[in-house]
Amino acid sequence: MTESAAAEKARQARDADSDEASAPSTSKESIGRQLSGAQIILECLLAEGVDTVFGYPGGTILPTYDSLYDSPLNHILVRHEQGAVHMAEGYARLSGKPGVVVVTSGPGATNTVTGIADANMDSIPLVVLCGQVPTSLIGNDAFQEADIVGITRPCTKHNILVQDVRDLPRVLHEAFFIAGSGRPGPVLIDLPKDVQTDICEYRPAKELAIRGYRPTVKGNRRQVSRALDILEKAERPLLYVGGGVQWGDASDELRLFAEKLQAPVTTTLMGLGTFPASDPLAVGMLGMHGGYWANMAVQNCDALFCVAARFDDRVTGDTERFACEARGRIIHADIDPSSISKNVRCDVPIVGDVGNILGMFNKLAADRPGLTGTKRIAAWRAQIADWKAERPLGYEKTRDGQILPLAVFDELHDLTEGDAIISTDVGQHQMWTAQMYGFEKPRSLLTSGGLGTMGIGLPAGIGAAFVEKERPVVVISGDGSIQMNIQELSTAVQYKVPVKVIVLNNGHLGMVRQWQDMFYEKRFSQVYFDSLPNFPALAEAYGAKGMHVEKIEELRSALQEMLDHEGPVLLNVTIPSEEGVFPMVPAGMAVDEMLFA
Repeated sequence: MTESAAAEKARQARDADSDEASAPSTSKESIGRQLSGAQIILECLLAEGVDTVFGYPGGTILPTYDSLYDSPLNHILVRHEQGAVHMAEGYARLSGKPGVVVVTSGPGATNTVTGIADANMDSIPLVVLCGQVPTSLIGNDAFQEADIVGITRPCTKHNILVQDVRDLPRVLHEAFFIAGSGRPGPVLIDLPKDVQTDICEYRPAKELAIRGYRPTVKGNRRQVSRALDILEKAERPLLYVGGGVQWGDASDELRLFAEKLQAPVTTTLMGLGTFPASDPLAVGMLGMHGGYWANMAVQNCDALFCVAARFDDRVTGDTERFACEARGRIIHADIDPSSISKNVRCDVPIVGDVGNILGMFNKLAADRPGLTGTKRIAAWRAQIADWKAERPLGYEKTRDGQILPLAVFDELHDLTEGDAIISTDVGQHQMWTAQMYGFEKPRSLLTSGGLGTMGIGLPAGIGAAFVEKERPVVVISGDGSIQMNIQELSTAVQYKVPVKVIVLNNGHLGMVRQWQDMFYEKRFSQVYFDSLPNFPALAEAYGAKGMHVEKIEELRSALQEMLDHEGPVLLNVTIPSEEGVFPMVPAGMAVDEMLFA
């Protein structure tokens, strides 16, 4: 199927009304039978098309685990509940389907909070099923009781305590619909033990129209026309693209429109891969650690089209000085109306599904021959190219025989032909990945954007590996981040997940050290690890393959050996502690006020 044909097919699918939940298919043999709540939960998961769940059993969720014993569902036993949520995130980020988590009450439930908050910030669909003490004990400070509904209310899209077994089909169905529609996000269901053991006649959920929840799907045609009027006249237009284009599967539509307009495209961290890095129109990442040329482009454009991004502070810097040349001509398309004009005032708001909106742009653009700006925009694209030549990223591959990050990413990109799934933790290595790897496909970078969660990389990579069987899954981490959830190497070994982990080891909390070096008079407070484990030996102890490399001439062969190994691998790469991430926009400054060393 050609790219345009694929985009047209996706557009037609979006044009259908999708603001009401349709009933999932369910097993006819189960309808009308007397089932326990636990059995009903599993019937609902199967009806929703769930094939894999990530979890950790405990007392209050045991009825559901007992039913899992006879279920065709693939259950992944994690080593920590936070790991379960991050695995479900990796699964969801890559597949587009809600990831499912099953945990017990009390500490089992509270251990999920970081992952849930991460998913909420990054618009990742999850359904988290938590055991709870029996309804008669709720509020009595019973053993392993926690008000997980109250605890997660600020960081879930929706949550609910189920108090009647007969409500389970409706609640489960609503959870999947809410998690995956509109702006995706996590939904938590609290399941008292007696609700799991109670018996009732199983009746699947019917068509649902959830009161008060009708996300806008179709963009406003008049607003799209207004936006096209602005772009048609612009001499320095810029497309600023966020992660919503990935989650909305709208990359094909984006590329068609960018090529029609012949406008440069810059992406956020979460938007990397939505537009091919090798495309001549690609400008790369903007913001705090974006390229000089990308930040100069956003500060000097005369029309800015923000596509499914939220003007995050790491992108805008000082909002009062962000994209000032485009004021009066800022277009913002997003599924979430609360994101529009929240941080930066926009002039043409368009609410709806990003694929539907971009499809409308492409349809209406076909009748505007003057929109294509090959000649009109030529000088603008040349200016961006000059900025890039003036201040390229400027990293070296080696210094005194040491391995520097650029060498790792150049060799990795070459060996994987740029076609790996990359899952990162948070820190310097995350920004180096964003700057250096060069993502060509959507849903290829799995990383924590909004919450900045250390420890997500390894479990998210494991979760992704249950979706992707052909492309290699590579985790990029640091010596600090990897220790947050390194126990999940045991999960990878148990389930024979061939995840490859590269630890860029500088012996420090690298990003914190960089800030202390630049802004705190080199007072390196609590950022040095003097008792790091022997990471290759630790990997071997878990049953994975452990490797180490510190000389530049040994790097390529080590990476090749890592990729060729059939099972999980941890490769420890020694890098110098003083290596920094640049450019860098200091907090509170405008994005064209960059530091370069």
